[in-house]
Amino acid sequence: MSETLSPLSYVILVLVGPGGAGAHDLVRMVRQGRVYQSGAESQYYAETKRLARLGYLDAHKGPGRTRERTHYTLTEKACDALREWSRQPVRFPRFETHAIVRLLAADLVGEAPVRDSLQTMRHDIADLAARLDVAEAMAETLPHRKKYLLLNHRLARRLLQAHLDWLNEIERELRPRRRRRR
Repeated sequence: MSETLSPLSYVILVLVGPGGAGAHDLVRMVRQGRVYQSGAESQYYAETKRLARLGYLDAHKGPGRTRERTHYTLTEKACDALREWSRQPVRFPRFETHAIVRLLAADLVGEAPVRDSLQTMRHDIADLAARLDVAEAMAETLPHRKKYLLLNHRLARRLLQAHLDWLNEIERELRPRRRRRR
């Protein structure tokens, strides 16, 4: 078993935070904040167990709604790893999006189907914006993280707006041209 921490490892350690969390809590947070992070829910369960085995998380069994749940808290080893990680340089994030590639296919498949398929992103953006509304309200309940959460939420809203602006531009640029009558 590798003791290497992955980007997901750090996501989990940060989400567990000072109050601790269960893997089910992490999955709920990721579902709510899917504008930031995505992935298979099973990864969060497996990675919390791995981090506990490696000594980054303490695991405590406790009652749950329907069955016993494991609640994880950070160990000093985790706090040390987070402090070291926080000093590492951060690179600009990649835009790994199928929408960009889809637009590049317009000369191969036609502009109309690409334009129409990209416009369906508007529904997803509306859903993400609604999730941000909930997340902003939730930030009020986490005073120790409120400032950081709201900074992230403002960035997320700007990214959503940038995508809406891009979709508007695509709609304008790929609109069928009317032919002039002579």
